[in-house]
Amino acid sequence: MDCPHIPTMGLGAFSRQMHGRVVQERIPLSGSIELTWRCNLRCQHCYLDTVHDSSPDRQELTTPEFCNIFDQAVDEGTLWMLMTGGEPLMRRDFEDIYLYAKRKGLLINLFTNGTLITERIADLLAEWPPFMVEITLYGRSQSTYERITGIPGSYAHCMAAIERLVERKVPFSLKTMLMTLNQHELEDIRGFAQSLGVLFRFDAMIHPGLVDNSQPVTLRLSPEEAVRYDRNDHKRAESWEKFCQLYNGRSVDASSLYVCEAGVIGYHIDPYGQMSACMLARTPAYDLRQGTFKQGWREFLADIHFQPAPEGPCNQCDLMALCIQCPGWNQLEHSAPRQPIRYLCETSRLQAQAIGFSGQPPTYISSSCQPA
Repeated sequence: MDCPHIPTMGLGAFSRQMHGRVVQERIPLSGSIELTWRCNLRCQHCYLDTVHDSSPDRQELTTPEFCNIFDQAVDEGTLWMLMTGGEPLMRRDFEDIYLYAKRKGLLINLFTNGTLITERIADLLAEWPPFMVEITLYGRSQSTYERITGIPGSYAHCMAAIERLVERKVPFSLKTMLMTLNQHELEDIRGFAQSLGVLFRFDAMIHPGLVDNSQPVTLRLSPEEAVRYDRNDHKRAESWEKFCQLYNGRSVDASSLYVCEAGVIGYHIDPYGQMSACMLARTPAYDLRQGTFKQGWREFLADIHFQPAPEGPCNQCDLMALCIQCPGWNQLEHSAPRQPIRYLCETSRLQAQAIGFSGQPPTYISSSCQPA
């Protein structure tokens, strides 16, 4: 029976209350960690595709090093942990790393292409369920899927993995990176997810590569196409409208380089122990092999997040509160953390226009915005 002396609170109200306190006290609630940059696929759009090959002599964190990081992160307040890659299942010690994190009480999201989910891995995930497994499905047909991944047979392996998770009732969702190579199969992918009764999302925002940034961006949809797909998706359109209603007219502190919560409640750690503000903002980074998580979070990342922003056109833009420009992405695309990406300027302008937001970017941005 319910205890009358214990107050009850809905999850939404609890989350909002918790979030406010976490931000105020700057607690590292959420982290992402790449277990490896290695991958068994060679996806055309991948921003990590050549980065591992460019540093073959670097040694990935060992199992004890990962476990030590989890210990320190939990001590500082981390609750959520995204495990990603590369392909995280490339690690032969994945089971040991995963189980240690679970036993520490971390809520784990696992990002994977799914092709390496064997019967053994599926059994592990069923016995020790993550909060969610997110599998990227690049196409509904074998030809489209393998045109993107570059590996014959990868489609069948992905489909077999999905079947294993369904059989074991492991919580998972599907997602796809929407690009010129697979946009014609978006509805088929969505329909497949619906037939399984799982969540589905897509993202058309393709990032430049960490080493060679030219290849992935050639696969981007035009800003007009990206916005059209968003508007045609009821849930995404609704999310955009709620976002704009929340931030319409809000001022943004343009004096700080970061206007998001990277380095405030979140952080990223790469396979070599380099800790940064987020997955896109890789530099500067703090070496966890040379110092502690506590030092990296409380001292190094605090200085990174609150560093002053250089003057630039974003500072005067009416759409800044609605725009998805970020220092990490700007750095990848232009090697400058506050140089606007024309593709994002145009996409944000079109989104705001579609929703009816009246603000406009400065003419020297909007007049020159063409798909990059």
